[in-house]
Amino acid sequence: MELILRNTSGQPIYEQIYGQIKAQILSGALAPGAALPSIRGLAKDLRISVITTKRAYDELEADGFLVTVAGKGSFVAEKNTDLIREEHYRQIEDHLQSAVTLGDSCGMSHAELLEMFRILLEEA
Repeated sequence: MELILRNTSGQPIYEQIYGQIKAQILSGALAPGAALPSIRGLAKDLRISVITTKRAYDELEADGFLVTVAGKGSFVAEKNTDLIREEHYRQIEDHLQSAVTLGDSCGMSHAELLEMFRILLEEA
């Protein structure tokens, strides 16, 4: 598992860890049941605080992406199709909101935006 942290991003380090691990889980790069590095091991590798790593793992577990087994470590949770579907819906909503905002900024009517969307759907 490769993680890239940026001190200049303005995003807290635990959120960077959370986001990258979550993305790897959703993409299938981290398979269900795969063991993650220990909290201490990851903190050492990334040269960050154990508290920061623990917070990222805790949030991933709270959101259903990880399962922690006492004495054994943290593992990628079995795929929850509802959870993945909900995450994809949220991403689609974000993209559509960006399209609406961009359309509004250049004077595009909502009817024109809907027509463009219909055309794209027909081409797909």
